[in-house]
Amino acid sequence: MMLRQQAFTGDRETPMLKGALHCHTTRSDGRNTPEEVIRIHAEKGYDFLAITDHRIYNRENAAPQYGVTILPGMEYDGKGFPTIADTPDTLTPTFDSTGFRYFHTVCIGPAREDCGFAQGRVFPTAPLRCQEDYQPHLDMLHDAGQLTFFCHPQRSSTPARYFAKLRGLCAMEIWNSGSVIEMDLDRDAAYWDEILGQGIRIWGVAADDGHESGDHGIGWVRVRTQSNRDTDILAALRDGKFYSSCGPEIYDFYYEDGRVVVLCSEAVKVRLHADKHPTRIVRAENGTLTRAEFDIGDSYSYIRATVIDRDGRYAWTNPIFLK
Repeated sequence: MMLRQQAFTGDRETPMLKGALHCHTTRSDGRNTPEEVIRIHAEKGYDFLAITDHRIYNRENAAPQYGVTILPGMEYDGKGFPTIADTPDTLTPTFDSTGFRYFHTVCIGPAREDCGFAQGRVFPTAPLRCQEDYQPHLDMLHDAGQLTFFCHPQRSSTPARYFAKLRGLCAMEIWNSGSVIEMDLDRDAAYWDEILGQGIRIWGVAADDGHESGDHGIGWVRVRTQSNRDTDILAALRDGKFYSSCGPEIYDFYYEDGRVVVLCSEAVKVRLHADKHPTRIVRAENGTLTRAEFDIGDSYSYIRATVIDRDGRYAWTNPIFLK
């Protein structure tokens, strides 16, 4: 039996759309206006963009002349503080005034004007004592039809145990360009396998979190959809019909009778990941690897792959769930 990751099913002759899911403008703490941010992404070959300023919802396309589809969205957040001595592992840690943990969530969509939030609606920061306090805020976003992505967990000092109980998240950031540039954090799927290993099905997205002009166009998603309509893009994101990249391209990823195959642009290595199993790697030191195969048998509950090119740039598949 063959299981192919959703991004590589359907009409694979149609180019996948390139999109940015997390960026900021002068409406919050970005350095460029919405018009400038749209222009920058258009010049870098993007098909769609979500302008996700902090707690300020955006539905408008400020520069329709560039032909970039704008997904409605914002970055919502809550903030809490950890105690000096965390509570036992059987309990969720509580918070006080020592240090910090942030809960930042990009929310996107829906496209229909009669759903979701109005243009320019402003939200307060949610005060939190623990991750359970954040769940009603996520429920509010989900009730409004939003897809939610947990942002930059390492930068937020939020290891998996602090957000793994949150329900309804569509994805988590596995790459955040702003965190990579400023802090060398959130650069390669931190905590993803820890969460997937708990049986939680969550996609991984690469995003820029762009504030400066130079932050944009470093990490993106490639989405399998039949059109650039916002409704189709949102449906593909919800269903995991995409992969994430900072450069390499992935053409196929499937499992068949105990064997995994990855097809990609030229790479120096392809890694296969899963919880409860060591990472396996196929290498080509000359950087010309375009196909990797792994014999894994039937003991894996899920698999995902990472492609790394000769310039050290990454691309990540979403998981195939085998059990």
